Amino acid sequence: MRYVDLSHTIWDGLVTYKGLPAPVMCDYLAREDSVRHYEDGTTFHIGKVEMVGNTGTYIDCPFHRYEDGKDFSDYFVSDLVDLPGVVIDCPFTRQLDVDIQQLSATDVRGKAVLIKTGWSAHWNTESYFENHPFLTESASTWLLDQGALLVGIDSHNIDDTRGNSRPAHSILLGAGIPIVEHMCQLHVVPDDNFYFSALPPKMKGMGSFPVRAYARF
Repeated sequence: MRYVDLSHTIWDGLVTYKGLPAPVMCDYLAREDSVRHYEDGTTFHIGKVEMVGNTGTYIDCPFHRYEDGKDFSDYFVSDLVDLPGVVIDCPFTRQLDVDIQQLSATDVRGKAVLIKTGWSAHWNTESYFENHPFLTESASTWLLDQGALLVGIDSHNIDDTRGNSRPAHSILLGAGIPIVEHMCQLHVVPDDNFYFSALPPKMKGMGSFPVRAYARF
């Protein structure tokens, strides 16, 4: 069995999406301060994190887009773990808009569909935030109609952020199809015959949250 980590590392000050605050990671109880609570030679560290849900590699559920949509407390583990997966190669060097023509040769029914654009090579650079690959409205509708279980992408956003319309989020989340953004290392995963997992904490009232996304094959 082989596992491939498809998540970016989160660190103090990481900018995932311009305009959103970076995470603040600090000590709540520093190791050196813990010595007064325990016997000699015994220390503990308790960390504190302040961040928005859209940090690092994260998953969106319907509540992110729709007030009455499912949040993470509504999901079973089986909804987001060991989903049969497919990777579809859509290099950004060919075109930024991922459309039906690039997807239609793949059977996506009952699958976690991971869109490999190669954009993750720009992670943590200024280039990452602008003119990134995205899923078109028609491609989003096609994935819905074809029965995709989840859609992921290794780009800055599954929608085109040059405007204020978000059809991919609206269509997929409106149908209960989770979205995973800011993925990486999809070039290491086979095109099919693998299982995909992206499990967030069981949090109520949250529509986006970081995950440790991975493939197993």
